[in-house]
Amino acid sequence: MRLTTRIKHWFLPLAATGLFSLTGLVQAEDPLKIGLVAALSGQSAKSGEAITRGLTIAIDEINAKGGILGRKVELLRRDDESNPNKGLLAARELIQREEVAVLFGGLDTPVSLAIVPLANSMKFPFMAVWAAGTPITQNGADENYVFRVSAVDELVDEALVQYGIDEFGMEKPGMILINNPWGESNEKGFRKALESRDMEWAGIERVEGNDIDMVPQLSRLKDAGADSLLMVANVAPSAQIVKSLDRMGWDVPIISHWGPAGGRFSELAGENAAKVHFIQTFTFVEDQQGKGADVMAALKKRYPEIQDLADVTPAVGIANAYDAMHLTALAIENAGSTDGAAIRKGYYAITEHDGLIKNYLKPFSPDQHDAVGPEDYVFTHFVDGRIIPLDR
Repeated sequence: MRLTTRIKHWFLPLAATGLFSLTGLVQAEDPLKIGLVAALSGQSAKSGEAITRGLTIAIDEINAKGGILGRKVELLRRDDESNPNKGLLAARELIQREEVAVLFGGLDTPVSLAIVPLANSMKFPFMAVWAAGTPITQNGADENYVFRVSAVDELVDEALVQYGIDEFGMEKPGMILINNPWGESNEKGFRKALESRDMEWAGIERVEGNDIDMVPQLSRLKDAGADSLLMVANVAPSAQIVKSLDRMGWDVPIISHWGPAGGRFSELAGENAAKVHFIQTFTFVEDQQGKGADVMAALKKRYPEIQDLADVTPAVGIANAYDAMHLTALAIENAGSTDGAAIRKGYYAITEHDGLIKNYLKPFSPDQHDAVGPEDYVFTHFVDGRIIPLDR
C-alpha cells in the first residue's frame, strides 16, 4: 500500500470523529424553538399580543439563566386570524417545518379544538393558554398531549352561576352564547350548574361573531322573564350585546365568561362596558407586590409603550402564558430532551413552581391536564379601559 493511501485511511476516522463533534456542537448551540398559534390580527389581536408578551418575558428570564437544556429559547409566532383551518395549517407548519419543541395555543376554542387531534396523533405537546373549552384537555385521547394553564368552561360556568346568585339574586337567567363550539361547551356547563340547583333558565339564544344587532335575541329573553344574562362571546359580539341592551333600555345584570377581556371591549361597548362582570385568572393591580411587581417591571422595560394598567390589558393572557412557559421549561428539563413523549412525562414530573397566578403543586397528572382551578378565578370589570377586580 502506498504511503499516501495509508495516511488517508488513518486520517479518515479522525476526520469523521471531528466532524461528528462539530455537528454536536452546532446542534447544542441551535435555539430551542417554541411555537405560538394565536389571533394576532383583528378584533382580538390584543389577546395574541398579551400571550406573546407573557411568553417573551418568561423566555427572557429562562435565557438569562442559560436557556433550556443549555440552549437559548426562541419564540416563533403564527396568526390564526381566529380561523380553525388557518390555525391547523399554522400548527402543522410550526411542528413539521420549523420543528418547534412545544406548541402554544391562543384565544379561540374552535381553533384549539382543530389542533388537538393533530397534537395527539403526532404525540406532540400542545399547551393551551387562553381557550377554555372543556374538551380541549378532556378530549378522550388514550395518550393526551394537550395541557392547559387557563380557565376551564365547565368550572367557569359553575363559578358564573354562583356569582349571579350571590351578587344579583339571580333566579331565572337567560343565556346568550356565541354560535360555535365554545358556546356549545358553555351551554353544557351552564345547564349542569343550573340543574344542580334546581334552577330554570329563560332561554338560550345564539349570536354570530359578526352580528351587529342582538335586539331580537335579547327581546326574546326579556319576554321570557330573564332576570340576568349569562354571556359567552368574544370582544366584538359582547360589545354589540351591550349596545343592543342600550338601544332596548333594558338594564339587566350581565355575568360573562372572559371573552370581553380579549381586545378593545371597553372602546367598542361604550360607557356601559363596566356593567359587564367577567371572570379572569389574574389581573394586575395598583401597588402590585411580589412576582407580579417583578413581571410588571419587566414588561415596562421590554415594552416601553406600557405605562399603566390599561396598557397590560388583558393581563390574563400575559399571566397564563408566563406561567405556562416556565412550567414547560421545567417539563423539558425533566424530560432531558425535546422528544414529545418524554416532555409529556416531564409535565407530570413537575413537583412545584412559584408562578404569577399561584404556587403550583404537582399541577399535572395523567388524570389532570389543567393547572388552574376555580379557586384561582377572580371577577373583574372594565373601568376607564382597565380591568379592575370587583370587591366581593
